Amino acid sequence: MRRAVTILVIGGHGLVGGAVVAALLAEGHAVAGAGRGVARAAYRQPAVRWHRIDMADPGADWMPVLAGVTAVVNCAGALQDGPADSLAGVHVAGLARLVAGCEAAGVRRFIQVSAAGVGESPGAFGATKREGDACLARSGLDWLVLRPGLVLAPVAYGGSALLRALAAFPLVVPALHPGQVVQVVGADDVAAAVLASLRPGAPRGVAIDLVSLEPTTLADILTRLRGWLGLAPAPVVAVPRFVAAVGAGLADGVAWLGWRSPMRSTAIAQLAAGVPGDGAAAVALLGRPVRGLSAWLAAHPAGVQEAWFARLYLMKPAVIGMLSLFWLVSGLVGLARPAEAASVLTAAGFTQGMALAAVLGGSLADIALGLMAAHRRTARLALWGMVAVTAAYLAGATLWRPDLWLDPLGVLVKTLPAAMLALVGLALLEDR
Repeated sequence: MRRAVTILVIGGHGLVGGAVVAALLAEGHAVAGAGRGVARAAYRQPAVRWHRIDMADPGADWMPVLAGVTAVVNCAGALQDGPADSLAGVHVAGLARLVAGCEAAGVRRFIQVSAAGVGESPGAFGATKREGDACLARSGLDWLVLRPGLVLAPVAYGGSALLRALAAFPLVVPALHPGQVVQVVGADDVAAAVLASLRPGAPRGVAIDLVSLEPTTLADILTRLRGWLGLAPAPVVAVPRFVAAVGAGLADGVAWLGWRSPMRSTAIAQLAAGVPGDGAAAVALLGRPVRGLSAWLAAHPAGVQEAWFARLYLMKPAVIGMLSLFWLVSGLVGLARPAEAASVLTAAGFTQGMALAAVLGGSLADIALGLMAAHRRTARLALWGMVAVTAAYLAGATLWRPDLWLDPLGVLVKTLPAAMLALVGLALLEDR
């Protein structure tokens, strides 16, 4: 018989939540998970009872999700407001609805995974985190707030993925505020803290920083990550602030197209403020200090897959952006010079009207694919469309103008790398 569900992990499909779910299962707990995108998580962790629910949705009904639950671990969070994210919706209003649901369902224990340094964190991220933690403190629940620093994990997402990519940068290691203190914690230690928090006699009604006692700067982290990846040493170079500001502006812009870049302005502001914390209280909770950067890297040796990921991470936006631009320009050129484009078809026996119609249709299709690739929601369809349209172009040319295969400028041959690049984009598309 299936065990009754006792522990609910909100955001159990994320980087921290995934580690918490795995640790709970390993200790024999029955686990439920909840989040917006849990379809892949259901394949990865079939032992978990998954619920698709959005913390920011005012109409979210928590009662069916909380049925049979005795403790909740909230790992859900957002970095910055955008079309798919609402800081107030997730950190404040959504948390308040979840807390009210727990009180109505009789759930007592509530573990909130927040973030180290939110007491001084600038902007809306820190403000909403503080307000959400205060909301939990005012509740009648048996609560505990855990505040991890920069989380290291075998998997990488967001900021941790960006750090690996910067560490693997050729020749130099670019960094913004390289001297700023950034204290770290392993995802396995966050999961261990959650397990300890669920045991009898665990602390309650307090906030505990989960950070290593070993002080580290951003430059330290990047240098050691580079060595961990098996790459030759390279100097850490401070990125000028105006360059970071331009990058953050671009990242904020593409966020409105559905792309969640870790280089958005909130992340840059967090780096400027550092990620400080006091690891003393974590010693009492865990019975030992939080493992530092050196110990974590030694316990999780990297392989070639980590080096591939680090090198390809920054190539993903370049690949998607280049494909979008290539197809958009290709379509616009066809519209700007329809007669020249149609001459390729009239030479094969097409009438002028048929040739112009084909050029118009092909150009509009190219433009549509370029625009669709720029938007996260339609990017997958666009990339497959690029492969299909390229195949159709090549089939048509082979049928009506096979001589173009021998064109000295390689007008047909050059379309093959573009189709292959679209397949590379498909392979890189998923964030987690």
